[in-house]
Amino acid sequence: MQILLHACCSNCAIYPVEVLKNKGFEIILFWYNPNIHPFSEYKLRLESLKKFQQLANINAIYDEDYREFYKFLRIIVGREKERCLVCYKMRLEKTAEQAKQLSIESFTTTLLVSPYQNFDKIVEIGSETGKYFGINFIVEDFREGFRKSMFSAKQLNLYRQKYCGCIYSEAERYLKTINYE
Repeated sequence: MQILLHACCSNCAIYPVEVLKNKGFEIILFWYNPNIHPFSEYKLRLESLKKFQQLANINAIYDEDYREFYKFLRIIVGREKERCLVCYKMRLEKTAEQAKQLSIESFTTTLLVSPYQNFDKIVEIGSETGKYFGINFIVEDFREGFRKSMFSAKQLNLYRQKYCGCIYSEAERYLKTINYE
């Protein structure tokens, strides 16, 4: 059975790809990440995922329209405190829509591997999105493999980012405290 796997980056894709392959899924990676800023960071992550795709010998679809970043910003401005939920929804909806167009029955996301993401909210949004599009959202707690993924990424010489991706997460990483009021 095919599954469309939304991939936020190569690092986070490693363990979910391993688990899903072991469960018998034919994986198609899907790159859609309008949150990533700046463009140079976006390109580094994209090229790293393409390298991983080749190493893992799996198919992928790349939505490389960086202009979607402006859409992301318009939605987030004034809602910075809830930006992650909006971002999850934006990416999972696009993934489910893509799966529907390709007649793929299931989808999931590599976001479920990170202990830094809100697992329960991703599951909630993914499940709701799946119901809306008539696509199965596969819930898998990949978090136990997070450190393994990071170690493997280092061994494979894949680009390893230093923040989640958006302009706000980059600022938080370096400024430590931010007041969005």
